[in-house]
Amino acid sequence: MCDESVDVTQAVLAKNDGLAANLRRELARRGVTIVNLLSSPGSGKTELLGRILARAVERGIPVAAFTADLATENDARRLARSGAPVKQLLTDGLCHLEARQLRVHVENWLPEDTALLFVENVGNLVCPASYDLGESLRIVLMAVTEGEDKPLKYPTAFGSAHLVVLTKTDLAEPADFDSEAFDACTRRVNPGVEVVRSCARTGEGVDTVLERVLAVRDGAAVHRPPLAPHPHGHVHEYPHEDTGLAAGRLS
Repeated sequence: MCDESVDVTQAVLAKNDGLAANLRRELARRGVTIVNLLSSPGSGKTELLGRILARAVERGIPVAAFTADLATENDARRLARSGAPVKQLLTDGLCHLEARQLRVHVENWLPEDTALLFVENVGNLVCPASYDLGESLRIVLMAVTEGEDKPLKYPTAFGSAHLVVLTKTDLAEPADFDSEAFDACTRRVNPGVEVVRSCARTGEGVDTVLERVLAVRDGAAVHRPPLAPHPHGHVHEYPHEDTGLAAGRLS
């Protein structure tokens, strides 16, 4: 029974990867760059994304966004304040987005002149990490209030990130957040990945994240994470012997 379950999972992921690859090619031909945002609930990614969208609109960059939730259209209303076209995707209980869902909405809604498409995934660092959406850039976010060892607890998500964004940095001191420990944990699961510090309240990191996205749009090389989000290969393992993770070392 266990082997059959694994086979079904592999087949589902393989089908999704094929759809994602096709979507990535089609949108590339249209000049659209997809950015997939992953995080836990409450990381502040909606607020940060709203600031990024507003900055892109100010600069005349054709940008749009999808935001996914199990229920409500609250985040779409918040993001629409940026002036960018925004559409809410309701998953009806599904804990992640899949390429087939995104494709339908891209075909039926995406404005023709869109150059950047941000996709705010469901707040979850488990299932969404396994599904390629056709993105060119995968950004994983976490707040300082979540703890320095979060990357070690969710190695698939952080290990597949092209860019990591640390949010709510204004709360680092009251949360007793150890920034050096966080950087070490991040390097364990994704050596060489850039970590951008951000604070939506002050605007810290907003321009930096947008510039990284624009660089990818313009053809800049993307960081290659150990668990490349496309293609996945459907093997979610991390080379512990190279990182010290298996031995539980923190430095």
